[in-house]
Amino acid sequence: MQLSEETFLNNLAQTSPYPFLIEVEKAEGVYLFSPDGKKYIDMISGIGVSNIGHRHPKVVQAIKDQLDKHLHLMVYGEYIQTSPNLLAKKLADLLPPQLNCTYFVNSGTEANEAALKLAKRITGRTEIISFKKSYHGSTHGSMSVSGNEVKKNAFRPLLPDVKFIEFNNEADIQQISARTSCVIMETIQGDAGVRIPTKKYLQSIRKRCDETGTLLILDEIQCGMGRTGTLFAFEQFGIIPDILTIGKAFGGGLPIAAFISNKNKMQSLTHDPMLGHITTFGGNPVCCASALATLQVIEDERILRDVESKGKLVESLIQHSKIREIRRIGLMFAVDFENEGQVNRIVQSCKENGVICYWFLSHPYSFRIAPPLTITEEEIRIACSIILRAIENS
Repeated sequence: MQLSEETFLNNLAQTSPYPFLIEVEKAEGVYLFSPDGKKYIDMISGIGVSNIGHRHPKVVQAIKDQLDKHLHLMVYGEYIQTSPNLLAKKLADLLPPQLNCTYFVNSGTEANEAALKLAKRITGRTEIISFKKSYHGSTHGSMSVSGNEVKKNAFRPLLPDVKFIEFNNEADIQQISARTSCVIMETIQGDAGVRIPTKKYLQSIRKRCDETGTLLILDEIQCGMGRTGTLFAFEQFGIIPDILTIGKAFGGGLPIAAFISNKNKMQSLTHDPMLGHITTFGGNPVCCASALATLQVIEDERILRDVESKGKLVESLIQHSKIREIRRIGLMFAVDFENEGQVNRIVQSCKENGVICYWFLSHPYSFRIAPPLTITEEEIRIACSIILRAIENS
């Protein structure tokens, strides 16, 4: 065992008995490079983070420019700083007017935790409705509203008064009532294996929330930032959430997330009690500069224009009789096989041959494909030929 691997396994806390164990020296575009020079095509974008590729030059430059000015100065919400200001203004310009006020945090799970607090603070209610098979993060509150019982049981008791309904089931919508503070849902269920709701269903959810005074939280931490072909996935469904959470690809490779609502709702966190939500590193100026550059790249390079055509190309190139089902929206895929063992063989074969695919935390008989949105047609064809060969040999 090499020293680097030994250190990784013994001195870094592990998340599973089976880490992926690729050693990465550098990354560029859609590629990761190991110290021995082996090149991998990253077909999962670091699990939904590198939507504009690794180390996009405009993002790197924005980070360097901010480093020359200052790093952390003060806890969130006290000092006026240029990069958080510009990022908040950019988001307000991109989003519907109902979503005009942003609170920057450090990670997706923190954004969801804060969104839940905001909903309870505004409504004065305690019930939360979430969805079976959902995933919103691993901290206690986010885990409480995630629908994977296997992952939760060892950590109970969790947040009380949480109810789970079936995703895309119209009848269950009636369980939303006048005692429900909020409905929290992924616009596209990611970890459940890319579950895509109908437009009618999401509009019915929105209508029921309006009827009952319930706030709708849409978690776009994985499906946002262009992954589905629009900057925000909810744009495709004709609805607007009361609270939006974003993260992962938002930072262009640096850790930043946000929960977003309107100014009046967000003001409720400033009183009774004051400092209703607070964070030391939220709105870090370097992360904000990186996120702003990421949004600018998506816009200036018209990256969203080709997402759907690239998704269709990937889908056409991996067709095989061993595949049970492909679920796709934009460049977000779940590919179903007969069993978990088959998926593991495919993932390992791809790794050995220079392509990184992966499985889903809660859906082990699918493997995920979610390449950087900047991937070229040639790179798609190379990666898909390796994936198809792995499927054939599985």
